[in-house]
Amino acid sequence: MNPRRKKTLWLSYQKPSLCLSLLMLFGLAGQPWLSSQTVPVPAVDTFSGKPRVVVLSDIGNEPDDQMSFVRLLLYSNEIDLEAMIASTSTWQKTAVHPETMLSLIRAYGLVRRNLELHASGWPSADDLEHRVYPGQPAYGLAATGPGKASAGSKALAQIIEEADPRPLWICIWGGANTLAQALLDLRSAQGTEKMHRLVSHLRVYSISDQDDAGPWIRREFADLPYIVYPSRPNGENYYQATWTGISGDIYYRNGEGADTTVVTNEWLDQHIRSKGPLGRLYPRYLFIMEGDTPSFLGLLDNGLNAYRRPDWGGWGGRYVYLQPFGEPHPIWTQGGDEFSRATSQDTVTGADGRLHVSDQASIWRWRQAFQNDFAARMDWTIEDFAHANHNPRVVVNGKNGTSPLELQATSGQTITLDARGTSDPDPHQTLSYRWFLYPEAGLTGTHGADVSLDGAEGPVVTVKVNSPCRPLWLPAIPCQGPGVMHIILAVTDDGTPALTSYRRIILTVGAKE
Repeated sequence: MNPRRKKTLWLSYQKPSLCLSLLMLFGLAGQPWLSSQTVPVPAVDTFSGKPRVVVLSDIGNEPDDQMSFVRLLLYSNEIDLEAMIASTSTWQKTAVHPETMLSLIRAYGLVRRNLELHASGWPSADDLEHRVYPGQPAYGLAATGPGKASAGSKALAQIIEEADPRPLWICIWGGANTLAQALLDLRSAQGTEKMHRLVSHLRVYSISDQDDAGPWIRREFADLPYIVYPSRPNGENYYQATWTGISGDIYYRNGEGADTTVVTNEWLDQHIRSKGPLGRLYPRYLFIMEGDTPSFLGLLDNGLNAYRRPDWGGWGGRYVYLQPFGEPHPIWTQGGDEFSRATSQDTVTGADGRLHVSDQASIWRWRQAFQNDFAARMDWTIEDFAHANHNPRVVVNGKNGTSPLELQATSGQTITLDARGTSDPDPHQTLSYRWFLYPEAGLTGTHGADVSLDGAEGPVVTVKVNSPCRPLWLPAIPCQGPGVMHIILAVTDDGTPALTSYRRIILTVGAKE
């Protein structure tokens, strides 16, 4: 630690009035960590329509990819699934298995007609089968280069070049070398300016680094937005990764406070594997359930809109924008500044009733909801509409849909948020309401506001706006400019399984004029 900073911390405990003076004396009061990030602030994605998605998967190396693929198919009506590419990884270096993807898609085809009883937008099995490709057939960067294009890399390059205003999400469940090959080929065929535009339009969520291609991509393409906790490809760092919050509590011993009951093989036997053709192809896990699922879980249209920017947080976790040691430029990753508490950790009340702080908590905090949602969709594959459950439709202040509400306020103001227009598509169900603050969300380039809620367990909540700056653990830290607070409404029905829909309210607070 910087000795000046260490001394400032010590003195803050002795006499808070000295803290501000010393901050000013040492030139710290004007430092960006007191008010905003030192790196450029990425824009919030504001596109309309479904997220575009490509999946790179080392499916076949162990059960969890196949498990994740089953869930992916059950949400294929909410995303535009443009390619599914079978890849290698450090765990499967010499083979790819597109045939496993095809067998799962055929099972999906058997239940698609039943799925249409519950929602619209399901792609045909034939269309999905034509979007399956083999990627690089060998491991890492050694399998890339001039003349080494695979069917998967060619398809990916073509998709990247498409003139679509929506970002293209590339979800990497294994190695990244097929993406590396596509980018190599595009770079050799395109000019520098066009290449910058192409890669800035991509969004990568990588389940750690499972070959040497991911670090290479980040070095070569600085404009490429990338979500990853940089790691050795041998798995030694997995236990630190946010994505393990999906179900890694027991195996990785990193989920203190999480409820493990809905991620056991026994729960999955009852709620997933026992239901129809797709359920029968959902294997038992060896290590954890669906380690790759967080890469697309935040793209689902549940009202959290986490795909707008990774620091908003949602079912796929929450990340911060910074430059990890050894990385050539900032990426979306884990870490942050504990001094200002702008980190990737969430503070969540666990199943034991105590507060827990961790990166993994940014996923397991939603676990009951996303597991119930999965179980309900598996019911959709075998039941008619009347014998299955469906998500509530949330309305806040007369605005329906799932897009976030963005509001402005000043210190001392009181705001009413009214969700009484919310409904449920299933008759005779009772809805429960829970409004809560998400103080860790959306702090890239800004700081948190001080806000309190009254009536948070009903359809109408009163928001008291206290200050643009919420108190930090260290007194007398100066705060400049407006602050932000994300307020989340969770509406849950009493069906079986109980389903939750959300609405995000983003409140920007300025000083009282």
